[in-house]
Amino acid sequence: MKRKQVTVIGLLVIVIAVVAFAILVSNDEQDSVDERENNTSDLSQNEREQRDTPSFSNVSVHDPSIIKVDDTFYVFGTHVEAARSTDLMNWTRFTNGYTTPNNTLFGDLSANLAESFEWAGENDADSFGGFAVWAPEIFWNEHYINEDGSTGAYMMHYSASSTYIRSAIGFAVSQEIEGPYEYVDTIVYSGFTENETYDENSDVNKQWENTHLPELIDQGIISGENNRWFDADGTYNNRDYPNAIDANIFFDEDDRLWMTYGSWSGGIFLLELDKETGEVLYPGEDGETEDGRMIDRYFGTKISGGYWKSGEGPYVQYNPNNGYYYLYVTYGWLEADGAYHMRQFRSESPEGPYVDADGQPAVLPGDVSNAQFGNKLMGNFVFDRQLGDPGMGTGVGYMSPGHNSVYFDPDTEEEFLVFHARFPNRGEAHEVRIHQMFMNQNGWPVVAPHRYSGESLDDSIRVADIIGEYKYINHGKDNSTELKASRIIELHEDGTLTGDVDGTWEHDEYFVEITINNITYYGVLVEVWDPTVGDYVLSFTALSDRGVSIWGTQTGVYDRTEQEIVETVEDQLRIGNTSNVVSNLTLPTTASQGTVITWESSDERIISEDGSVTRPVDEEGEVTITATITNGDATVTKVFMVQVMPRREVGLVAHFALDGDFSDETGGFHDATVTGDRIDNHGGNITFTEGLNGQAAVFDGQSGIRLPEGLIVGDSYTVSLWVAPEEFTQHTTSFFGAMNPDSWISIVPYAHNNETIIWSGSEEWYDASAGSRIQANEWSHLAFTVDGDIISVFVNGEEQFVGDDFPDRFTSGDGYFGLGVNHWDTPYQGLIDDLYIYNGALSTQEVADKYNQFANN
Repeated sequence: MKRKQVTVIGLLVIVIAVVAFAILVSNDEQDSVDERENNTSDLSQNEREQRDTPSFSNVSVHDPSIIKVDDTFYVFGTHVEAARSTDLMNWTRFTNGYTTPNNTLFGDLSANLAESFEWAGENDADSFGGFAVWAPEIFWNEHYINEDGSTGAYMMHYSASSTYIRSAIGFAVSQEIEGPYEYVDTIVYSGFTENETYDENSDVNKQWENTHLPELIDQGIISGENNRWFDADGTYNNRDYPNAIDANIFFDEDDRLWMTYGSWSGGIFLLELDKETGEVLYPGEDGETEDGRMIDRYFGTKISGGYWKSGEGPYVQYNPNNGYYYLYVTYGWLEADGAYHMRQFRSESPEGPYVDADGQPAVLPGDVSNAQFGNKLMGNFVFDRQLGDPGMGTGVGYMSPGHNSVYFDPDTEEEFLVFHARFPNRGEAHEVRIHQMFMNQNGWPVVAPHRYSGESLDDSIRVADIIGEYKYINHGKDNSTELKASRIIELHEDGTLTGDVDGTWEHDEYFVEITINNITYYGVLVEVWDPTVGDYVLSFTALSDRGVSIWGTQTGVYDRTEQEIVETVEDQLRIGNTSNVVSNLTLPTTASQGTVITWESSDERIISEDGSVTRPVDEEGEVTITATITNGDATVTKVFMVQVMPRREVGLVAHFALDGDFSDETGGFHDATVTGDRIDNHGGNITFTEGLNGQAAVFDGQSGIRLPEGLIVGDSYTVSLWVAPEEFTQHTTSFFGAMNPDSWISIVPYAHNNETIIWSGSEEWYDASAGSRIQANEWSHLAFTVDGDIISVFVNGEEQFVGDDFPDRFTSGDGYFGLGVNHWDTPYQGLIDDLYIYNGALSTQEVADKYNQFANN
């Protein structure tokens, strides 16, 4: 009995010990869990600090089509441009544009693509004086049979275009990805008419029998001419039929080869190709799909758009994981003010029908706005950086992002959206951008808010990582040109969302659902590189069932006291140049985390509290302006001493007659000098020939003239000269002035809009267009005046443009100037005569008098 009692007691002690140990372990484990939950953000921050800062090398390849060959990515684009990269972040251009002969991709461009150019694209109509080879699609076809009997070739389907509807798609092949590519055939024509017709600056008879259509009819490939190709007046019916550009080639799951193509405004079409020859398998007869879409005997099956509505750059990507074909189309006009943006649809068949997340069809049901059709991936946006926020600059965003291709990695199953974008305050400058996409809970790819930097999804994301302040963007479904700036929201630990919008959120590993105004958005959480903050930040990207995309990126703002906030704002607050002020000041009134800034001026006659400047006459004005910075109960002040420059009377500064030498006729400046093909190069050769008034300078397309520094000082001046260009190349300058490569003005005879403009960039972009392009091999008088922020542009003595908000470029005397050359573009080829520079703005009559002085010559 005693032994049993001892045994029982012993067992009881052991049980108690085990239980106590279990409780202790459990508590320790819970503490560990709590610690992990609480410290996840700190751990993530340490991981971020250990990761390398990504580097980027940018290229300008418009309408990029992507392919991967071995370990290298390639993008091919408009204007016969291409670049390569091994990491999707650092790109190197390897082409030489329209150079011919010795074109990198096509050898003798004119001769190689001659058959396509007979219809469009070379020295014709809108391509008069040059080429228009656009939007190539690069594609590896293992089945293609080469002339030597071998199989496999890189196929490049290019677009040759002369007007918004008269175009052709041809293709060329190569055994090497970097070329050269040899022409094979022209396979689709558009813009033809019923009867003989010609475009301006064109010798091409647009009558349909001047295409390959008669040959196809004679061979029985198509049934005959379709009267519906033409409107009642015999012109091309571009409501229902496409502009033949923007080809995209893809295999379906059954290894059939397809081409989708088209642009404004008759819709996007689909044709099957013979995968061994590349020939089109035209339908031959007209028909209709089961869901009522057009099948045209020649153009194929309509899969998107129509009714004069925008839509171009189609791209179909098959996803083997879910069996869907995803169709991407870009709406809008490509320039920065054109509301260019990408839409998305999907289908279980390559032939459609394609629908968006709301079930809306890609093919428009009638003459209605296309704004509500298609998932909108992104539009014009900017992630604003407020004064006092971490990082540098004003923020990052895009204008008119579009014309995309897609790369799906079969090994990693990563997917990338590849497109070109323009940028806020940078005019028409464009660059390639790559954003990773991730499949959401409903089988729709959603786009990372920032460019690719090597990020990947992480299923260990916890609540502590997610909570915090975000910059939030709702891209909407509109076709607006509005630049949508980020707003501030905060995600809280209890699953609520507050700030400029209110809602709720929940997550499951990296998947996230965000509900705002009773609409739920489905997407992912992913850490991305924020170039403004200069760090990796957590972000979300999500799509609603209505096809609206939302983005959010953590601000990088951590807990700061009110005093710390105002002190940071004070430290970062700048108002620009204060020693030679000639135009209105920008005085910020808001800053980071609700900070308010108010201003006081010691002399409101000269500088008002809103920054408006009234320049005194004949003498400088000195003004003290004071900023009061407030956040909650914390306040600091910052004082600026501002010197305002007086207005001056108009006077001649310099006259370079170019009458056999490079001297300034006024004697105020030293002689100009000859440069090479850039304003800061040596070499070059400038000769002289008969001009309007004595002799004129001859520019050979490889040389320029470096003018003396300091020709223009202040914000009131006039530039006047005569030009007679022999060749037009885009962006080539006739007169160039700069403070540095990021702050300049240029008289451009042939600009990105095909017009003559006064162009200014690149910290702020400004286009002052003449509304037309001057003629080649004819003398034209070009002049512009600047008075404060008002610019006026004159061609042959007549005012063609007046605008405000022209940027101030020359407030100090260290500007430099040139004729025929800048830092980047092809030098001017032609004649220039009689350059005049004035301090002050000549009147309209005085500019007309300058023109009339030599007009009769």
